[in-house]
Amino acid sequence: MAFDYKKEYKELYQPGTKPLIVDVPPMNYAAVRGKGDPNEAGGAYQTSIELLYAISYTLKMSYKGERQIEGFFPYVVPPLEGFWWQEGVQGVDYSNKASFNWISVIRLPDFVSQEDFIWAQGEVKRKKKLDCSAVEFLTIEEGLCVQMMHLGPYDDEPRTVAQMDRSMEEQGYEHDFSDTRMHHEIYLSDPRRVPPEKYRTVIRHPIRKK
Repeated sequence: MAFDYKKEYKELYQPGTKPLIVDVPPMNYAAVRGKGDPNEAGGAYQTSIELLYAISYTLKMSYKGERQIEGFFPYVVPPLEGFWWQEGVQGVDYSNKASFNWISVIRLPDFVSQEDFIWAQGEVKRKKKLDCSAVEFLTIEEGLCVQMMHLGPYDDEPRTVAQMDRSMEEQGYEHDFSDTRMHHEIYLSDPRRVPPEKYRTVIRHPIRKK
């Protein structure tokens, strides 16, 4: 049985271009925390992506070596995601990227345990000479959220967020941003291969009933 990430989580990872209220269950991630402009060449954010993919592909290919993960079956590495916030700002101020705090993540299949994750950290260090001590095994339960597929450049996200805000308010919800509930983006396009006008990004915001 193949791990079909998009089919199993279609509602959460393939929403349409209209706002949708969802209840997101707990999920495990490989995660790196950082701060600063994600567009900085060679910066902390770019480094975090390299580390996350190194861990993720080591786990994906584990079945070809001595490590036998209980319950393992072949799967596609899920897309890169990011949780973003700025001190004193509700939501996102896109004009001040240097002030971003972020948690860059890639979801882990449910069968990957923390022990498997620690093994992968060691393998990456041994084989690729990359220090993955900054990568953590992180469980996040987002709960009630509004989300929508954003089409186009990242800097155009405010127009999509405005639609999400109108829809949630009409349905009796309000924002619920906090230290543990943040602006969430899921990147379904590779910016190295796709022009900005064709980017597909899931935007997800925490909400609660008024």
